[in-house]
This record gives sequence, structure tokens and C-alpha cells, in this order.
Amino acid sequence: MLRGLQAGAISCGADLAVFVSFSGTMGNPHHDAGELNIFRLPELSEYDGVILMTNTIDYPPVVQRIHDRVKESGIPAISIDNDVPEFLHIGIDNRKAMRRITEHFVKHHRFSRFAYISGPEDNTESIDRLEAFREVLQENGLSIDDDRIYYGDFRGPAGKAAIEKLLASGQPLPEAVICANDVMAASAVNALEEAGYSVPEDISVSGFDNTYSGHNFRIELTTVDRPLYRSGELACRMLCEKIGGKEPEERSVILEMHPRFAESCGCYDSDAGDISHIKELNYSNYSTIESMRTFTEYFNKLSSKLVGCNSFDQYISELKLFIKAMDPKEFYFCLCENWDTETELYNYSDGGSRKNVPTEFTERAEVRIEYRDGEFRKERIIRSADVIPDWKDNGREGGNMYYVVPLHFGERCLGFMVLLNNKISLTNSMFQSWCITISNSLENIRKLLCLDYAVNRLEKLYAKDTFSGIYNRNGFIRATKGIYRQCIEQQRNIMLMFIDLDGLKKINDTYGHDMGDNAISGIAHVLRKVCTKNEVFCRFGGDEFIVFAADADEEYAADLIGRINERIKEINSSEDNPYELSASVGYVIAKPDEEADIFKFVTQADKKMYIDKRRKKRERDKMT
Repeated sequence: MLRGLQAGAISCGADLAVFVSFSGTMGNPHHDAGELNIFRLPELSEYDGVILMTNTIDYPPVVQRIHDRVKESGIPAISIDNDVPEFLHIGIDNRKAMRRITEHFVKHHRFSRFAYISGPEDNTESIDRLEAFREVLQENGLSIDDDRIYYGDFRGPAGKAAIEKLLASGQPLPEAVICANDVMAASAVNALEEAGYSVPEDISVSGFDNTYSGHNFRIELTTVDRPLYRSGELACRMLCEKIGGKEPEERSVILEMHPRFAESCGCYDSDAGDISHIKELNYSNYSTIESMRTFTEYFNKLSSKLVGCNSFDQYISELKLFIKAMDPKEFYFCLCENWDTETELYNYSDGGSRKNVPTEFTERAEVRIEYRDGEFRKERIIRSADVIPDWKDNGREGGNMYYVVPLHFGERCLGFMVLLNNKISLTNSMFQSWCITISNSLENIRKLLCLDYAVNRLEKLYAKDTFSGIYNRNGFIRATKGIYRQCIEQQRNIMLMFIDLDGLKKINDTYGHDMGDNAISGIAHVLRKVCTKNEVFCRFGGDEFIVFAADADEEYAADLIGRINERIKEINSSEDNPYELSASVGYVIAKPDEEADIFKFVTQADKKMYIDKRRKKRERDKMT
């Protein structure tokens, strides 16, 4: 169908953006939520038209939301399979096709005992096929118990599960198992033969859609040949005509389907035995296997390298190497602005409830990789809803098909990728694995970044005094270690200044400890304002502070003390505090040697500070 869409786009000169979701394949609703979020990305009113294949989406509320958004946008729309009254429609007569398959089993093979493997109960195609099957049985005086009807999801595991349930029921085996599509039918055949039953000798099986005709399967399935390519091509043509102002003769076009009776029911289709058909099938299988072998090699290398990345820059570099090897015409790796947020997805302490994890695309996206025509471009920021950078302004000829794939981890929205003319086809069975690897490895990098953020915060807590906001003793040691070592080796002067807040006990006793805390913060504020020449300062403990400087002399120390006192005077003159802020200061200037620990100078400066403190006390005593 995608190939048909592209053929139609080429003939009309239109470009297509195909929004891809691999929902419903992982058995994880959180993963599906992240996949389905891709349909929120485009600003539909800015497109000329939309082609919908919503019948492939297993979540009815999501389908309804998409239909509502299209209606609100006011742009022309055409729906394939799912008939929405307001839109153009390309469909097939599911009922007629299933009737012909069932009539063949009843009238030609004379079967009367059936089992049926259906698609989802709320899927329109699934409903039509099951109803047609029931009608034929009823018309021929036959019936089927409800416990012989198994509801699946159109995927392979459903066919296997249905057969396992059938065999475990203890009831007589049916003569035939009719399946609502080929994928479940092929899985059912495998499950039967693994259990020791032969198809069609013991049980006949049929499928629907003829999607396995191009695959290497053990027997030819009896199925219905569905015009998928024609559906895509016609849908694109009808939509382009509608955009151009030409109204179609009919709103809804129903395409014919033809049954193919083959080995799985005991019949033989002459087309299936045609030598040219077999050669075409063999070559198709060969090409598929070779493509997967080549892709598997690239995929395994990429997976191992991305998992081993320890930084975001390394991650981007490795991904670029892979993109260069794949050499798409265009590739964009777009991340939400909050992709590296630290918010955790679940809070397990309260039973696993959701936290405020980002689940939607941000207004803007960071284009971290832009690859066009064999060259990497500069990183930039775009509006997320634009999806494809410069799409309207780049003079493209038309007929391009862009795949737009979500980047996410569970519900967490990380961004999206855009690919044009990639060597890795969307129909390749490993394409989904590649997308999952990209997303999971990106989440791994996000967690590494978050770990770095946490370590940095811990380092700040370790190095910073949480009360005053300046370095604590640990931070002071770490900040001075390197420069202190240089001063020892190069025999440069250092200055160590010790500062002690005066009268803290009196402030606490008179005005309360809040005012005492305010006074301590006041000294820290003073040091932040006056230490502007690469000094390192800290709260040493309690009401004590120290300042370190390299290449200082007596003049420097005197100037610094003068600025400290001047700043304290400014604070006192503001009349914001009921007390008078005051500090005593002592300092040491020396050339350190290998034997001299920095705290030796702290002790010396402390002693000199007490000389200043005693001097102030004597002066106050004289005044009283």
C-alpha cells in the first residue's frame, strides 16, 4: 500500500509525510502511548490533505481523536478501509470476499466443522469478515459455537495462541480453520504442524489479504488477493484531484478482491504453479534475505556502539556514522527541548502512579542531526509541528515519501526521526527493532546525563554551605588544592585571611537566632561582593570565614580588608537590621613549602584575627 501511495504521489507531483506507529506489538500500553503520540505531531491545517489508514490502529479513542483533528483542520481527507462519512473512501468488499472463501469450504470441500480466528472485536474489517462467515454457515444450515471463535489482533502470535487454545479444549478438531488474515493463518499452520497435524491433510486453513504470497512459507495459503497497491495509488490520486478542486464521481470506491484457492485447503491454483511466478517469488525471497543480512550487520554494529556510549556527543557521533553508511537522501534527528529532563516516569514509592513525565512534543525541536544529499548540516532549532525542515521552501520536485517515526521510552516523549529514501525499508521486519534501539539507547544517554546532574548536585551539597550559599570547608579544600600546589612549586605568595563575626552570641540572645543567622549570611554576602579577583572564600564553620588568594601582598590584603569594612558600613547604614554588623580579621602572607599544609596558615591567621578581636574589645571597654 505504501508503494502504491508513493506511485500516486509521483504521478501527482506530491510529497508525502508518513507518520509511523508500531503500536500494539509489544504488549505494553505505556510503549503504545509513546508510539501513538506521533499522530499529535503534525499541524494538519498546514497540509494540503491527509490519507488515513486508521484501521491499522488498535486503539479506538486514538482513531476517533485523529478523525476529529482532521475534521477540525478542514483539509480534504481520504480514508482507506475505514469508512468515515465525512471523508473520501477507498475500501474493499470484505463480506463478499469472505463469503466466497467460506462457500468454497462448505460447497466444494463439504466441510461442516469450523473454527474461526478473527481480528479485534471492534475492528470494522474484522466485524465484516466474521459476519459474512456466519451468514454462509447459516444459509447452509450450519452453525459454530462461540467458543470456536477466537479474537486476535491480526498479528502472528494470535494465530498460534488460538490453535493452542483449540487443541487444549478437548473438543473434536474442526475440519477447517478460517482466519481473518494471512499473518494469523501462517502462524496457525505452523502451530498445527508443530503439534503433529498436517495441513491440509488433517485440517484445512485459509487466510485473507494475500500478504504472504511474496514470502517464503512452507505451503501456499488459500487466501484473498487484495489490491493493496491499487488502494494506495488510487487514494493518492483521488486526494490530489480533490485538492485541485475536482470532485470525484463517487465519494466511496470499493475495489474487487479475488480468492486464491491453494495448498492450505487442498486446492491448486494454476497461477501459483506458474514458473515465472515461482522465479519472481524466489528472487523476491533472495532479495529480502540479502537485504536483511546486510541490515542485520549494520544494526548489530550500531546497537553495540550506541549502548556503549558514555556521553551524548559520542552518541551523536556514532549515530552519524551509521546514517552516513545508510546514506538516505534526507535524515533528521529531532529532539524535544526537554528530552533530557530528570523527571522519572514512575514513582514506585506510591504504588507506581505517574509523575509529571513529558508525554507530548515540545513547541520547538532541536535538530541534532540533519543529513541531506550526502552532507551533514549544522544543528538548529525548528518548530516541532513543521516536522520536516524547509519542506515547503526547498524546491523539492515532488513524489518524495518521508517516514516520520517517534522517539520515546514508554510514555516519555523524546522527539522524532524523519527519513527519506532510506536503504532500510519500512517494510523490513527489522526496521521496528532499529527504531526501538535508537529510542532505548537515547533513553540510556538521558539517564547518564541525569546521573551527571545528580552527581553535580551532590558535589554542590558536599562543597557548598547550604545555609550561606558559599563554599564550605570541603569546597574550600577542593577549590584551593590546585592553585595551592602551583604556589608551592613556583614559590609564589599566598594570602590566608581569617574573618570572625563579632558579637554573634549577643545578637542571638537579644534578637533571636533568626537575626543571628541573618548576620552570618550578611558576612557571606559581603565576601561575595568584595572577592572579585579570583579569591577563594568559604564559611569555615559557625561564624568563621576564610579567604585565600594567590600572588597577594600586604597592600592587597589591606585593600581587601578596607573593602570588607566599607561594605559592612553600607549594610549598617541601611538600617535594615536591629544590630550592628561587625567582623574581626587576621591574615597571613607567605610562600608555602612542601611541609606546609594550608591549614597551618589558617591557624596562623586565626591567631592574628584574635589580636584584632581583643583590640576591638579593649576599645569598646574604654568607651563604656
